[in-house]
Amino acid sequence: MDIFWFFAGVSIFGVIGFGFQIWSVRTKLNPEDKKRGRYKDKAVVSAQTGHCSTDQPFLPPVSILKPLKGLDDNLFDNLESLCIQDYPCYEIIFSLQDHNDPACKVAVKIKEKYPDRDITVLVKRCNAGLNPKVNNLIPACEKAKYEYILVSDSNVMVDKNYLKKIVTHMEQPDVGLVSNMIQGIGGRSFGAIFENLHMNSFVIGSVCFLEKFLKMPCVVGKSMLMRKRDLDTLGGFAAVKDVLAEDYIIGKKMQAQGKRVILSNYVIKNVNEYWGIRKFLNRHTRWGKLRWRIGGMRYVSELLTNSVFMAFLPIIVWEPTRMTVSFAMLVSFLKVLGDLYLNRLIEEHNSAENTDLETSLPPLSPLSYLLSPVKDLIIGIVWFIPLLSNTVVWRGNRYIICKDSALSPHNGSRIWEMSYRLFAAVRARFA
Repeated sequence: MDIFWFFAGVSIFGVIGFGFQIWSVRTKLNPEDKKRGRYKDKAVVSAQTGHCSTDQPFLPPVSILKPLKGLDDNLFDNLESLCIQDYPCYEIIFSLQDHNDPACKVAVKIKEKYPDRDITVLVKRCNAGLNPKVNNLIPACEKAKYEYILVSDSNVMVDKNYLKKIVTHMEQPDVGLVSNMIQGIGGRSFGAIFENLHMNSFVIGSVCFLEKFLKMPCVVGKSMLMRKRDLDTLGGFAAVKDVLAEDYIIGKKMQAQGKRVILSNYVIKNVNEYWGIRKFLNRHTRWGKLRWRIGGMRYVSELLTNSVFMAFLPIIVWEPTRMTVSFAMLVSFLKVLGDLYLNRLIEEHNSAENTDLETSLPPLSPLSYLLSPVKDLIIGIVWFIPLLSNTVVWRGNRYIICKDSALSPHNGSRIWEMSYRLFAAVRARFA
């Protein structure tokens, strides 16, 4: 019985923590808070520059860097959403490593469809570091002709007001980087549904909680806006070429330079449609190892705040009694309600801000949230893997993750490498 009460207490602690996450998301999305924030921002600009540019909107030219690799879900529509921005001057650079990459054909089609847009399909081999995304970004950044650069992942979809809304933060000279809140949409497979549930609960809740209560901005690299000169001060993208969490490190370096890192309340859409369970597990195993190497003992908090997993542990380590099963079901019910409420907050915010997209990919249905406890149980099991292994497989290469997610090559056997590439080729052929 003592075992049950111990885990029940930890689970209740997790429920309370989740409540604070919901509160932080609601505060971030609250229209009144946004209105006060805009007024405060203008006052700061006025104090720093001696005037307030309310008559002339701040809309500097922007270079959008879009690193591409393979066919992500909904790739054409994702790329197209950047071509219809209601913004006076910007360029788009689709950056790839290989002409034979299937994403290259999609990028070319986008360029042909929008000849009036300043679009570059840049195919340039770059092996500067171990991080393949950064290898795409280095030549794209060199090609960029504007001071403001925006890194946007290939699975991100936005509405026409995206640029207008996030660039306003950069009017303040002390702001070094702007990232975004993320909503997972789509979901036609269990892996994709689990991924979107995690995005719409753990990820969005964590980044808002860290910003509001711990004053620790957590940069998620799906959308990063910054000035080129600030990035150059950090050493450019080359400074993060050998780390797994390049987004986190860039944000950390920005703060070390005295620059503010802002979490915008504009919610970008992360499209996950046909993920398999294997891809979901691989991704979160890699992310778990990343957070363990960055956070150290703070990583333990993720397990302690996984209320569903902690509520089910007494059933496993003790016995399935009426009390243990009832408690686990109650916590699961509360978690489903909390996730549904977060989804409602996001949808109401999107409607109020007119950021709903005209797309065939709807948000997750309410019934999908019944799988939220199952997802939390899986995440709880995956949590232990980083404690036992420090290697990751990323795009056919195996690496060792060191402190602060620094990567080093894993001296695996040639047989393993050939087997992996053969398996990947067969899977792609028959997918």
